[in-house]
Amino acid sequence: MLKISNTVTIQAWEIQLTAIRAQGAGGQNVNKVSSAIHLQFSVPHSTLPDVYKQRILALKDSRISKEGVITIKAQQFRTQEQNREDALKRLAELIQSAMVVQKKRRETKPTRASKERRLKGKNIKSQTKSLRGRVQH
Repeated sequence: MLKISNTVTIQAWEIQLTAIRAQGAGGQNVNKVSSAIHLQFSVPHSTLPDVYKQRILALKDSRISKEGVITIKAQQFRTQEQNREDALKRLAELIQSAMVVQKKRRETKPTRASKERRLKGKNIKSQTKSLRGRVQH
């Protein structure tokens, strides 16, 4: 069971974990031991509340397929158990991040002082460039 919030949890049977061989360098052991974890979680078929499902499916994330299946590959650690915990933690973080409401941006106008600083800087730059011209006799 994976705890997402105080009221929302994901049951173990909803998450499909598969042990696979890790990529990259690792010596002789990397070819024999399946230490990486491939996690798959189907959002539409889960017991998550509808609000969670809608927000997750609306995310623009490469780990979420068109069918709504979240795929996470964890191979950072050497042991299978650490990779399993890492994959579950990353799944929980992904679901929690979908529920964070972004604050609306309030438009602001530049202050008078900032406008004056900008114009003064432009004037200085203009003078510098005008001095780079040909020298007149």
